[in-house]
Amino acid sequence: MTSIHHTTPVVPLKTNVSSDTELMKVAKDLEANFLAEMLKAAGLGKTSETMGGGAGEEQFSSFLRQAQAEAMVEKGGIGLAQSLFEALKERVDE
Repeated sequence: MTSIHHTTPVVPLKTNVSSDTELMKVAKDLEANFLAEMLKAAGLGKTSETMGGGAGEEQFSSFLRQAQAEAMVEKGGIGLAQSLFEALKERVDE
C-alpha cells in the first residue's frame, strides 16, 4: 500500500519577481490562502444538517471560502500580506 503525500511547492529565496507589485500579489495570495483555511476551520461553507444542498454544495464550498478570503484581503485583510511582503522583500533583496 502506497501513500500519497501532498506537499506545498517551495518558493526559492531568490525569485524572478521583478517588481514590488508582483511581490505584493504573492503576499496577498498567501494571506488569502491562510484566511481560507481559517474560514474552513470556523465552519464557513459547512453543509447544513437540515437544509443541505447535497454533494454539490460540499464540493463547491471551498470555492466560496476562497472567494470570501480574497475579498477580505482586497478590503485590507488582517495585515498579514504586508508583513509577508516585507519579509519576502528582505529575502529577495539579499
